[in-house]
Amino acid sequence: MRSRGYLAFIVGICVTAATCGFVLMTQRQQVQANFQRDVDKVAHDTEVRLQTYFDVLLAIKGMYALEQDIDRLRFHRFVAELRLDRRYPGFQAIQFVRAVPQAQLAPFVAAVKGDTSIEAGGYPGFLIHPANLRDPHYIIEYTEPLKGNENAFGLDLSALPPHLKALELGRDTGEIVATERIVLVQDATGEPGFVARAPVYRGGMPLQTAEQRRAALVGFVAIVFRVGTLMREVIDAPLLEHLHVRIDDDGYFDSKAGQASSAETLLYNSAGVAGIRPPLDGLASQKALLVGQRRWLMRFEGYAGGRYGRSPLPVLLIGVAGFIISALFGALLVSTRRMVDAKHGLEYSLAELERQKANVEQARSDLAVVVETLKQAQTNLLTSEKMASLGALVAGVAHELNTPIGNSLLTASALSDMVRDFERRLAAEGGLKRSVLEAHLHDARKACDIMNSSLTRAADLITSFKQVAVDQASGQRRRFKLDEVVHDTLATYAAQLRRNGCQVRVDVPPGLEFDSYPGSLSQVLSNLIGNALLHGFDGRGHGAIAVEARRESADTVKLTFSDNGAGMTAGTLHKVFDPFFTTKLGQGGSGLGMNIVYNIVTGVLRGTIRVDSSPGAGTTVTLVLPMQAPQEPSQPQEA
Repeated sequence: MRSRGYLAFIVGICVTAATCGFVLMTQRQQVQANFQRDVDKVAHDTEVRLQTYFDVLLAIKGMYALEQDIDRLRFHRFVAELRLDRRYPGFQAIQFVRAVPQAQLAPFVAAVKGDTSIEAGGYPGFLIHPANLRDPHYIIEYTEPLKGNENAFGLDLSALPPHLKALELGRDTGEIVATERIVLVQDATGEPGFVARAPVYRGGMPLQTAEQRRAALVGFVAIVFRVGTLMREVIDAPLLEHLHVRIDDDGYFDSKAGQASSAETLLYNSAGVAGIRPPLDGLASQKALLVGQRRWLMRFEGYAGGRYGRSPLPVLLIGVAGFIISALFGALLVSTRRMVDAKHGLEYSLAELERQKANVEQARSDLAVVVETLKQAQTNLLTSEKMASLGALVAGVAHELNTPIGNSLLTASALSDMVRDFERRLAAEGGLKRSVLEAHLHDARKACDIMNSSLTRAADLITSFKQVAVDQASGQRRRFKLDEVVHDTLATYAAQLRRNGCQVRVDVPPGLEFDSYPGSLSQVLSNLIGNALLHGFDGRGHGAIAVEARRESADTVKLTFSDNGAGMTAGTLHKVFDPFFTTKLGQGGSGLGMNIVYNIVTGVLRGTIRVDSSPGAGTTVTLVLPMQAPQEPSQPQEA
């Protein structure tokens, strides 16, 4: 009995040690999962923020594509309207760099000095620096804001090799190109920075080859960044107490990857002058981002602390409990007087452990069923949202059909009465005067005209509804004209728009023919109209909606849907595409409308979408859609 007691105690200690090891391993996995989630979030937020700025850069480039004679005042007003310092802080300046041949350098300097569009006295102190004989010169002509960036005004980038290399690459490729790590001339702190630039070409010139692009080059639009300021806007400050982030410039994307980190490549170090604390074992990761044709390496390390810490309390409790239980089992077996009770107790404990194991397995199965149910519920919600839009079309068209069909029925009844009266008078009098016959024919012709007009209108409504309903229900690809789809969709919502006192303005050229998915496009327009009625004009007796379309390029069209409703706050605008986010929870809003719009535009139609809004200033949704959709569109991702 004594040997069995010792054996039971040793086995209990081994089981306890194994359990403690399992808990430690589980804690380690949880910590690593939390660390990886933080790493993915920081990398994604950095990429999204940079893409936002690059989209602004392309917008400024688009302004020059429409009209290249942009003077200093118009450039200043355009940048001021962007309000980037409030919406997306983190940049140093927005600039325009002009390519100036050596022969035109003196007239260029004189023109800048005499420019009084903003400053009444012009810029008599304007000076090109540093002196350089390279032809052409790349000179910073406009910089917004000018205050704090005076040192960059007139800077000749052709004299600075890091800038010149990026400029020439952007000129030849036509893409946005970022510089390597630089120290900004206007920043006295020495903080690392970089500049992203997009080339601007003369309109109407061929741009197929590098030589053609060089000949057509006008200059560059640029955004200047201080990386530290940019990352402070991306990363939450409390997170940096637990996570170390280092960003190195790894060269252009076509260069050899994995260059050694050094002070010359360092773009950002969250540890700063305080130094780097020892990271936890296994909490290190690396991600690569493509930023303006350059490769950034983001390195992450996790610090010991509350966020990635491992609590010893569960392990200690398990160890103490295991030791006590093991000692008790051994004592019971050693004691001959309690041998039977110890045996029964051990059997009971083993049975209880087995039952707990079965309960755990059952709970895991139940959890899997719940997860699958939730996924199915989400799918059903998306389907319901789409079918609700089709239901709204049915209700709208039914309301619209009441008037023309009712008019036709009333006119037909009146015509029938006139015919019976005519027959009665003909039978009673044996003949009729010519004036009576002509009056009867006039009334009959007028009734026929009324019925013909009403039934034609009803037929047009039914045709529009039928086309929209078939398109939305089938999701088939076909050739269609954009103005017809817009007209059909608006026709089905005519009753709701009229009931809400909403005026509609449509400016869609008739020649825009698509080979795409009209049902998906109609679904997008339906959701946007529904959002405007539910959110934009809530509590208002009237409103206005505008639908405009313009050809963006040879194979893309920009479709703009705007209203003058209540608009959105910055917080709402930031979450507008999130699934199940709505400001009308329980009041008719499901939170899936704009999520479906985003998935259809980017997944089915393969376009892009942007929403601009501010409180009290209405909302503008801009879609850029290809006129020739891909042959096999990816289905919208369920959120």
